[in-house]
Amino acid sequence: MNKQRAKEIVSSPNMVNVTYNGQPIYIQNVDDETETARIYPLDNPENEQTVPLSQLKEGE
Repeated sequence: MNKQRAKEIVSSPNMVNVTYNGQPIYIQNVDDETETARIYPLDNPENEQTVPLSQLKEGE
């Protein structure tokens, strides 16, 4: 996923279907400098992690 699209999803009032390694996730924020995102699985909000934007997929 590109950085601009990830930022659009973060600021969107609608829930967008995004996955990381096939698991539905929520993007909390995007780091411009490192091109990473702070995410957590929808079914496990306690499991926050920072991942490369390139590993995120939309619409799966």
